[in-house]
Amino acid sequence: MVKYPWVVMPVTHRFTPGLYIREIFMPAGTILTSKIHKTEHPFVISAGCLDVLMEDGVWVHMRAPHTGITKPGTRRVLRIIEDTIWTTFHPTDETDVEKIEAAIIEKHDEHLGLT
Repeated sequence: MVKYPWVVMPVTHRFTPGLYIREIFMPAGTILTSKIHKTEHPFVISAGCLDVLMEDGVWVHMRAPHTGITKPGTRRVLRIIEDTIWTTFHPTDETDVEKIEAAIIEKHDEHLGLT
């Protein structure tokens, strides 16, 4: 995947009392890997459709509307078929996105000099 061009995938951050909401827009034709999640949390696909490579090596087709639960340690490969909006929900009183990411996303080496 390193040889393919970078794709802009805007992330919108929203906050309500006790909740951080993270929404990402993924354009059709994109193949990507998700972050490694430290926490169990719900996700919603509110637009689009995609194929998701599950931990057991099976591709699962998901189409909006779809609601699921992410378990700790999860990392996914996503093949975006139609423009997709994927939203996650994280209980926290924190509003600093960098601090929230440190708490919910596992640091790892992307082999690109990025974390």
